Amino acid sequence: QAQFVESGGGLVQAGGSLKLSCVDSGRTFRGKTVGWYRVAPGKERELVARISRDGDATYRGSVRGRFTASRDDANNTASLQMNALSDEDTAVYYCNFPFALLSWGQGTQVTVSS
Repeated sequence: QAQFVESGGGLVQAGGSLKLSCVDSGRTFRGKTVGWYRVAPGKERELVARISRDGDATYRGSVRGRFTASRDDANNTASLQMNALSDEDTAVYYCNFPFALLSWGQGTQVTVSS
């Protein structure tokens, strides 16, 4: 059973950058697509990026060109580099396996001040 631990969030000014990390303590990353999700205040959870087992990444339109997903299967970690942040990116961010969803971790809060 995977147990995700997300970190790297914080308070940043608009235009700034953050890098999020996700560790799977269950050590089951290998062979799975990893997704980054977010829950903004008053909104549903949405998938913002996913990276396949081969390292191919796809992005939600609103973050494309600003966010970059990566993975390190040897260490069961995934990362999300977020640049040019805006207040619309304020949310709690989570990782999970889009095609084999497991229980959600606690997430990491990203707050962008304008």
